[in-house]
Amino acid sequence: MKTRIAVNTRLLLKDKLEGIGWFTYESFKRIVKSHKDVEFHFIFDRPWSDEFIFADNVIPHKIYPPARHPFLMYLWYEHSIPYLLKKINPDLFISPDALMSVRANVKKLTVIHDINFVHYPEQMPWIYAKMYLKYTPLIVKASDRIVTVSNYSKQDIIKHYDFPENKIDVVYNGANPTFSGLNNEAKQAVKQKYSSGKDYFVYVGALNPRKNLQRMFTAFDNFKARTQSDVKYLIVGEKMYWSDEIKNSYNAMKFKDDVVFLGRLGPKELNDIIGSSLALTYASVFEGFGIPVVEAFYAETPVITSNVSSLPEVAGDAALLVDPFDVESITGAMIKIASNENLRKDLIEKGKERRKFFSWDKTAESLWKSIEKTL
Repeated sequence: MKTRIAVNTRLLLKDKLEGIGWFTYESFKRIVKSHKDVEFHFIFDRPWSDEFIFADNVIPHKIYPPARHPFLMYLWYEHSIPYLLKKINPDLFISPDALMSVRANVKKLTVIHDINFVHYPEQMPWIYAKMYLKYTPLIVKASDRIVTVSNYSKQDIIKHYDFPENKIDVVYNGANPTFSGLNNEAKQAVKQKYSSGKDYFVYVGALNPRKNLQRMFTAFDNFKARTQSDVKYLIVGEKMYWSDEIKNSYNAMKFKDDVVFLGRLGPKELNDIIGSSLALTYASVFEGFGIPVVEAFYAETPVITSNVSSLPEVAGDAALLVDPFDVESITGAMIKIASNENLRKDLIEKGKERRKFFSWDKTAESLWKSIEKTL
């Protein structure tokens, strides 16, 4: 009889893939095609796009309600999911988005990317922080096995939830396969399009307090004041939680006209913008992994990132590490990068070596090993 695996795919949203959505997409696209003998049941909370039905061995299901609010999420995970799983009768249910049906009476593999809500509950909408703080202990307890995306996150989960170490697997993220280095002509064209032909730093990610934009804005302002350069700052991402702290920091900037907001971009544009920059500045105060760091390695651009949480583990020796709580530390790194071409070249070469540790092929292989252990 065929092995049957059900997967929570509610974050596979056409043209709207975020970090966890990319993890789900890139992993299961490969796993489904590599394991044709397995029957996969993909569970959506809204009409699905055919691009996410990766092969003939995928059976899609849509169940209500759309899980886009804590109350609706509770109904989806604790009522709709158990009901559907009884009908499917899978050998395993995988949830890649850190939430899980506690009530479902099946084997469970949960992917918990990080537990930032434990460390910084004030930096997300209170109702979501409350939900995660209340349900994560129950989810961890109900899980047969857990996957996370860094050794840092693994130790964090063990420490806070006392989960057995031998039942947590580390599965690193990869980078979108479209990411690669650009030639000088292409870089000049990108600069003409996005920064009036000027050099620029780039930030990629959600615009919320945990990402530390408030200090990066101040650091960039200080950099401009000290260097008198015409360098710009490109900000790529959606204003998920544009707090007063971020808003006030931006409004206080002397050089805010040199900050360019680009919103959400597709992988091709993202590669071009990262690959043509002086450096990716990613001085987040907390990350379970930090995919943009790896994307920058593939786009062959220098990286400034934080010396806290998982970021030193991901960056290795291929980035300038800064104290994210110290504006002067971030400013100093910007000055070093902008003024030292040899440093930029050295970081790019180290990034090319470092990126070998991270690919979606490796992610899919590691995740499948974890699936086999759970089965």
